[in-house]
Amino acid sequence: MNRSNVYLLDLPDEILLMILKNLNNVDVLYSLLDINNGRLDTLVQENTFTNILKFDSIDDISFINRFCIDILPRIYDHIKSFTLHPFFMERILLANKYPNLTQLRIIHFQQDFVSKHFTNFFKNLKNLNVLEPSLQSYPPLSLRQLSSTTFSLQFLHIYDCFLLLDGRLKQLTKLSVTVHFMDDFSTTIHEPDILPNLKFFSLQSSYEFQQYNRIILLLRRMLFVEKLTLYLCLKNQNKYIDGASIQHDILDNMPQLQSFTFYIVSSVDMPDLFGKISREDIEKTLTNLRQPTTSMITHTVFGTDVCSIFSLPFEFKCLSDIDNGFPNMIFNNVTSLLVQDVIAFKHEFFIRIARSFPLLKSLSIINFKPQSSYNIDTGTRDKNESNSIIEYPYLTALDTRYAHKHYLEQFLNGTKAFVPCLIELSVESRQLKTVTMDFRRLDIQRTCAKIKRLFLSGSLEHSDEFSIYFSSLNVE
Repeated sequence: MNRSNVYLLDLPDEILLMILKNLNNVDVLYSLLDINNGRLDTLVQENTFTNILKFDSIDDISFINRFCIDILPRIYDHIKSFTLHPFFMERILLANKYPNLTQLRIIHFQQDFVSKHFTNFFKNLKNLNVLEPSLQSYPPLSLRQLSSTTFSLQFLHIYDCFLLLDGRLKQLTKLSVTVHFMDDFSTTIHEPDILPNLKFFSLQSSYEFQQYNRIILLLRRMLFVEKLTLYLCLKNQNKYIDGASIQHDILDNMPQLQSFTFYIVSSVDMPDLFGKISREDIEKTLTNLRQPTTSMITHTVFGTDVCSIFSLPFEFKCLSDIDNGFPNMIFNNVTSLLVQDVIAFKHEFFIRIARSFPLLKSLSIINFKPQSSYNIDTGTRDKNESNSIIEYPYLTALDTRYAHKHYLEQFLNGTKAFVPCLIELSVESRQLKTVTMDFRRLDIQRTCAKIKRLFLSGSLEHSDEFSIYFSSLNVE
């Protein structure tokens, strides 16, 4: 057999389908539909290629034009799921009616389009997935700017989340929300009956807020939720949110719940309680949750204790408020981390950080205590402390603006840390001058020469020595 004469169209349908299923559906349709080949037309109009269309990586206007003019009119009634980018969202959604569209994933949002058109596209929507945008390039929407018959997907305030769930979306089975500002509000919101079809709900925000009871009232309308995800940061509470709170406030009111993934941080506005709560106290309240969980108590530099409770394994990308006493475990999903304590972080602490957070990309340090075992002028450590070089293979961003100068030196000094990907540094200007010895210290220059973004707290003269030291810099 002469194998060089075997072409794509010589393959049987079963083999062709196996090959095409490994490609993006929009590429398959664009390349093979309506090219004067009846066999291919039939194959690519199967539900496999027309039910789910992802345009998130497409940036070619001619590609979009052909899709809207030639392809979507032929398959519009097959489409069940769209993933869209804002540049072409309006063009695609207005190209046709999609009677079977039940899932919509939008990478970023544009206020004007939502205000004018979105209501028309949610008559059958059952699955709503909100993807977090860049705040600068794509500011999230606010329901306060929309009429009572329209709504947004990406929320600027927690208030908007309540407005969305005012009864207009009873058909939803899945709702995933990221809120950018969990600001407190006093506006009275009518809270209608239960959400009968909602099976999955996710609410995540890294911004602190106080009105925990508002969230609980919202959750109590979700009697039929089977999967729940919460990432909440609570401030000024009258008690710490512990296992007993979770059981009483959430689990007892969700009889259908099968999966609960959570990270809940709470602080109490009672100075007299500082240092009086222990991790052991919190752990006792978690034993009745009937799922793997753990907790942390962090003593912050601001004179408050922060209680963190979370399900295991830890499934979120961001973790805040850990101190010297964080539990020995591997956080495989965490890429952004905030550490703080009223006790100094020694070299061994950062060894533990590297081991426990293998994919760490962004690290912020809040600690004003010096590393007493290290002399920054002589470069020597206590003889009992480890001399090993700590490797952070994926760390790209470091923030030491609210930390002692020793911690800046800890990461810039190549004899203590190996940070091959570090390109962003946030730092206090005077500490930078001190640690670099007015930009003349050679063992630190090797790290600083790779920095592309430098965020300075305080003024700093950009001398010739500075420019040479940070040779890759784009000054912010």
